[in-house]
Amino acid sequence: MKQQVKRASVALLMSLVCFFAFAQKTIRINVKDSSGEPVIGASVLEKGTRNGGVTDFDGNLTIKLSGNNPVQISYIGMKSQTVKVGNKTSIDVVLEDDATTLNDVVVIGYGTVRKKDLTGSVATVNNKALAEVPVASASEALTGKMAGVQVTTTEGSPDAEVKIRVRGGGSITQSNDPLYIVDGFPVESISDIPATDIEDITVLKDASSTAIYGSRGANGVILVTTKSGKSGKVNVSYNAYYSWKKIAKTFDVLNTYDYAKWQYELALLKNENDLSSYTQYFGEYQDLDLYKNVEGNDWQDTMYGRTGNTFNHNINITGGTDQIKYAFSYAHMNDKAILLGSSYKRDNFSLKLNTKPTKRTTLDFQARYSDTDVYGGGAQDATGAYDTDRRLKYSVIYTPIPLANLDASAGAADDDLGNLYNPVEAQRDNDMQREKKTLNMAASFGWEIIDNLRLKTEFGYDDYNQYDKKFFGLTTYYVKNVPAGENQNMPAIRLIDTNRHRFRNTNTINYDFKKLIKSEDHSLNVLVGHEYVITKKRTNTNEVHGFPVDFDAATAWKLTSQGTPYQIDDVYSADDKLLSFFGRANYNYKDKYLLSATFRADASSKFASNNRWGYFPSAAIAWRISSEPFMKGASKWLDDLKLRFSYGTAGNNNIPVGQLSQTYELKTSTWVNGYNSFWAPSKTMANPDLKWETTITRNVGLDFTLFGGKLSGSVEAYLNTTKDLLIAFPVGGTGYDNQYRNMGKTENKGLEITATWHAINKKNYGLDINANIGFNKNKIKDLGAMEDFGWNSRWASTEIGQDYWLAVGQPVGQIRGYQNAGRYEVSDFEGYDAKTGKWILKEGVADATPVIGTVRPGSLKIVDQPTEEGGVGHGTIGEEDNVIIGDVNPDSTGGFGINARAYGFDLSAQFNFSVGNEVYNANKIEFTSTGKYQYRNMITEMADGVRWTNLNEDGTLCNDPVKLAEMNKNTTMWSPYMSKMVLTDWAIENASFLRLNTLSLGYTLPTSLTKKAGVNSLRFYVTAYNVFTITDYSGVDPESDCIRNTSLTPCVDYSGYPRSRSFVVGLNLNF
Repeated sequence: MKQQVKRASVALLMSLVCFFAFAQKTIRINVKDSSGEPVIGASVLEKGTRNGGVTDFDGNLTIKLSGNNPVQISYIGMKSQTVKVGNKTSIDVVLEDDATTLNDVVVIGYGTVRKKDLTGSVATVNNKALAEVPVASASEALTGKMAGVQVTTTEGSPDAEVKIRVRGGGSITQSNDPLYIVDGFPVESISDIPATDIEDITVLKDASSTAIYGSRGANGVILVTTKSGKSGKVNVSYNAYYSWKKIAKTFDVLNTYDYAKWQYELALLKNENDLSSYTQYFGEYQDLDLYKNVEGNDWQDTMYGRTGNTFNHNINITGGTDQIKYAFSYAHMNDKAILLGSSYKRDNFSLKLNTKPTKRTTLDFQARYSDTDVYGGGAQDATGAYDTDRRLKYSVIYTPIPLANLDASAGAADDDLGNLYNPVEAQRDNDMQREKKTLNMAASFGWEIIDNLRLKTEFGYDDYNQYDKKFFGLTTYYVKNVPAGENQNMPAIRLIDTNRHRFRNTNTINYDFKKLIKSEDHSLNVLVGHEYVITKKRTNTNEVHGFPVDFDAATAWKLTSQGTPYQIDDVYSADDKLLSFFGRANYNYKDKYLLSATFRADASSKFASNNRWGYFPSAAIAWRISSEPFMKGASKWLDDLKLRFSYGTAGNNNIPVGQLSQTYELKTSTWVNGYNSFWAPSKTMANPDLKWETTITRNVGLDFTLFGGKLSGSVEAYLNTTKDLLIAFPVGGTGYDNQYRNMGKTENKGLEITATWHAINKKNYGLDINANIGFNKNKIKDLGAMEDFGWNSRWASTEIGQDYWLAVGQPVGQIRGYQNAGRYEVSDFEGYDAKTGKWILKEGVADATPVIGTVRPGSLKIVDQPTEEGGVGHGTIGEEDNVIIGDVNPDSTGGFGINARAYGFDLSAQFNFSVGNEVYNANKIEFTSTGKYQYRNMITEMADGVRWTNLNEDGTLCNDPVKLAEMNKNTTMWSPYMSKMVLTDWAIENASFLRLNTLSLGYTLPTSLTKKAGVNSLRFYVTAYNVFTITDYSGVDPESDCIRNTSLTPCVDYSGYPRSRSFVVGLNLNF
């Protein structure tokens, strides 16, 4: 018996030894993709445990298994595999690309969620899309890639504003910019972030997504996640490109002979009895032939014709272990722009550390620094009341040949719009430099107190510094009007130093109830949080006048003491404080029924105590139809079909601080006798009754994935209503310019369609096609006590008047002006009265003299609008004949792209388009009209043989009706001669377009070659930007938007910086 027990004990002991030996079994795993390349950073996990790791540079991982459990191998963008180990000591795994993106993780407010579990309207651009085509900024990377997200580069300067609108925007006078969040921290712009630093960009479009951000989410939220480190070997990537660029389109101007001939006719029309205004510069009419075949100066080529170039390179270093991961990057961009004397330089540094001190804690730190320098007035400068700099205009209208005795004052009694300035001189006289430095630092501590209960606290600091130096030379309107008499017509400078500091603290608690629920059918996750943000801002402005006349910009900026101080203004803005509490609950039943609810309460220091708090709830539900039993028959071709609906509110407090009580400013003036400074109330009247602007959104969407992930997309419809609009209301006659008020209501409704088709996905070749389109209709529902009001874009000073009109029932962006009736023909007149020197209009023909000046055959003709009583018109053209003549809002916008690969080559093309939008072509008005000026050149729309002519062959003014009619039987345009700039619907053009935005071809060398040199991958590419644009628009660019002082005057094309066409060569290197 004892012997048997002994034998049994030995057997049991040997079994235990074998068991533990097996349990501690070590296995080597190698992971490759379908092309045989190692998968770096693949996640390996022993099922049912927390035992795991990630593969190294060669795709290998050695792991000790704690039991006889299968091993799960996964990697983002690839299909996961579960492998049984058995008695194997090594396993080779091949992961296949996953065409479906349902399990991709999408960043949302204060968290992440699987794409398949989304209940709100969210769109994402991933790192792959960003890496395919090099772009200078993150904003540009969004162009044409998301339905309902309209991205417009307003002009062609290297630091041009990139305007992003999510579903139209609900505000009228205030900014409709979305909220930008970078790694959880709110920032002013993402244009200074290199695209190579970005992991993905997510746009939150409906309130169920944005309400978690409360007061700042009414215009959408753009979340940028930068790259983080990964455990494993150190990975170094280097990217560089060099580009050449030339101006894409120029204006055709009159040749020298035609210019001289028109100047002679203009002198006749002004005063046929005194032609000295012509002869003193051009000679006699009989000498006109001397100007034939004389090649004039191409001022557009002089100003914008140089070949610009850009050098951009960056290095990224990532790596780490399971306990600490790091990512460092440096990027440098140096851009010599196409404009003479203009350049742009930017340096970016970033560091990101993710640590895991203990099993249940995390400690993260990140810092980003950006240093940007703009030289030579790269951006459109004409934003102030006295900034009349218009470089493009000068390069078009300036005389094509040197004219003796002609100076800048010739041809006009005043200089409201800027007269004849040599474009090169004007460029130097409007010199500008901008230095911008931003520092963002953030740190967070996370603690899983018990299983599934996570606490996280975040601290962030944002330091923004911008130093603007502006020079006003002798040709500027400023030095002729602002300084005191003794300092007028002498150079001046303006120095503005802006400092802004923002501190943020966010604390969140997240709990997953899976241990309490103990059911795989139910899932519940709850987040609650608190946030505090405070922003401090200081602006120091110094203006100095009366520098010696030979000072240029560089000298004046250095020797500021050589001028006379005019203004020293140091303004500390009131603190902008925001205190918030928020929460979110996500419930999931069998992956079939999804429910999400959020709530946020915000208190803003911009409002008085009784209106300080805003409350923003939202809810969303989703139904995965494809999981229903009745859909089993479609499972062979239908991967996922989800219907979702959301309703919620988001707020907007986007007004300047300090509106609750009247503020006073120290003003400087040369017009008050005996005083050069005084205290005065600000131009904005205080309003202590302001409250939150609120946007209510309703969204219904259908997401689909078909044919094993080959085809996926979504269809969405939305209705957004914004009420209690914060409007800068004009209060003329009160001593103030405006007052912020809550008044009015707007509506945006639309439809969005997005689709991606993985047409071919083979080992050595593939083809992907993506497309999106968005339709948005905007309407003003209410304007409080008003039914309508107008606004002046002021591109022509006060000559045109209120050229934008806002009315209840109509969209924001309607243009108001006269309807063009062609030109006055000879048949419109009784005849010419030689005694008075005037042409006599027939009865019933409206007289446009009050608008255009002297009326004669060939003059611009305007429609005489019917009277309110239904009559035929007033008989005289006046203000009452202004009507709505245009609408800048597009019927639809979108884009589509093609990405192909084959045996190492890759090709991508990205198009964007807009249909139904109109542009206010102010250039066309000024470049075809004399206004009150003389000696300006014009564009060829007014070339000889096209414009109406009044010139006899002998150089006299023709007043013979029969002869005039015969001379102009083949001309189509009116005479350019008029007394001021006049807006008619002729200048409102259909600007629908299709643009091939980027075209890129790349080649990746085989790894069998690169690995011999220790290089993981090496790709060379060539890219073209702004390749072509198909449009009927006659201006420089159909996306022009040059007058941006207010949201009320969109899409004015006036003397903007022309866009360029560029060609790039570059490389992507990883080792």
